Amino acid sequence: MIFTTKSILSWLLLLAPFFVLGQVEGRYDAIYSGVPWVDAQGKTVSARGACIVKEKDTYFLFGEYKTDSANVFNGFSCYSSKDLTNWRFESMALPVQATGKLGPNRVGERPKVMRSPTTGEYIMYMHVDSLNYKDQFVGYATASKITGPYQFQGPLLFNGQPIRKWDMGSFQDDDGRGYILIHGGEIYELAADYKHVEKKLNETMVSGFESPTMLKKDGLYYFLGSHLTSWERNDNYYYTSRALTGPWEKQGLFAPEGSLTWNSQCTFVLPIQGTKKTTWMYMGDRWSFPKQNSAATYVWQPLSFKGDKLRLPTFYDAWQLDLKTGVYRVATPGGESIDLTTAEQVTRKGNWKQDSLQTISSNRRGDQLTMSFHGRAVALYGVSRPTGGYAKVTVKNKNGQPILTSLVDMYALVPNASIKFASPQWKEDTYTITITVMGERGNWSDKRKNNYGSKGFDVVLQKLVVTR
Repeated sequence: MIFTTKSILSWLLLLAPFFVLGQVEGRYDAIYSGVPWVDAQGKTVSARGACIVKEKDTYFLFGEYKTDSANVFNGFSCYSSKDLTNWRFESMALPVQATGKLGPNRVGERPKVMRSPTTGEYIMYMHVDSLNYKDQFVGYATASKITGPYQFQGPLLFNGQPIRKWDMGSFQDDDGRGYILIHGGEIYELAADYKHVEKKLNETMVSGFESPTMLKKDGLYYFLGSHLTSWERNDNYYYTSRALTGPWEKQGLFAPEGSLTWNSQCTFVLPIQGTKKTTWMYMGDRWSFPKQNSAATYVWQPLSFKGDKLRLPTFYDAWQLDLKTGVYRVATPGGESIDLTTAEQVTRKGNWKQDSLQTISSNRRGDQLTMSFHGRAVALYGVSRPTGGYAKVTVKNKNGQPILTSLVDMYALVPNASIKFASPQWKEDTYTITITVMGERGNWSDKRKNNYGSKGFDVVLQKLVVTR
């Protein structure tokens, strides 16, 4: 074979993604909540309002692929994983359409995927709307492969008419029957091919009850939803019933009151059945408008049951799950802890202030903390509060090349101290981490023009933990 300059350049272009991957490739050792995740290519995992479908030994995650500027439909993404911890981008399962109801400047939210047991076809359901939320309906798309591409088919029909509602979810029962869940508590039973609604099983039970999701345990249905507070978090609650037609009994909150469901909004519950037990994984969104792509995060936590009561009593920064046995255990990043208020190896730039709570903080754009470390991974702990803003975290290799950049949202209506950033584990080497105050904050308004979000630009930090 004769190698020309053109052929060499062509090969280099083909191999370029692998060179980039080699610089940033790493693996998470646990499921982390409330921190930005990166996929196998080092890009932010963007799958909001998500669901997970298991096929053989692989889990497929579907969600909204958001932008950092506006709440417009940007496509529905699909990721795959063997361990529910490390994710690989598979496809834009349903991209923005050239025209029409899921075309440019439209809204597409909460994709939910189920496979029809009668046809074997994969059906994706979603909330379709205009930017002013006045053209809402439940839509659906179809695909022969789980990763897509999905073909948008338009509205899901009941008695020949679209279901003109917004927040929706899905549920597949033990017998393979599929259901669409609607805010307020409406439940619709799908036809065998999952392409239209056969009947309505349950009427609206309450005003609001957004982001509906459902699980079934020991013959009892648990129907979860949230209050109406736009993208602000609130104390989610649930109902139970022995039949989807009701009667439904309101059970109250499943997370501690005032925790705002550990600063999240429910979107899905995934059962992980093992040889020893079944772990029910709560999946919630921690929205971060406008930076929904870069800074919005996920709250995935193991649910617990006491009798017929559903509980999410404790927030775990990190936990590990044995998929074979179904047993989970709490995980804590181990290694050297560096107190950012006293550590000499930390370089400060700007006007950082120390307070009596053993934290260091700044709200001035461009202020930075930098530290070099030798190890395999690094985690950043801090405090979120009502005046929190955005921080940028950059990790560079020993040659000064950036290998990971993440945005961290330090806002929370209820203050909390937790891990704010956790890197994957790389090969042991020398790295440098820099935290930069962005001087930006999350703010938004709802349909009624009520304002929400941060009242400041604070970045409040506690410590770094380096794993060797």
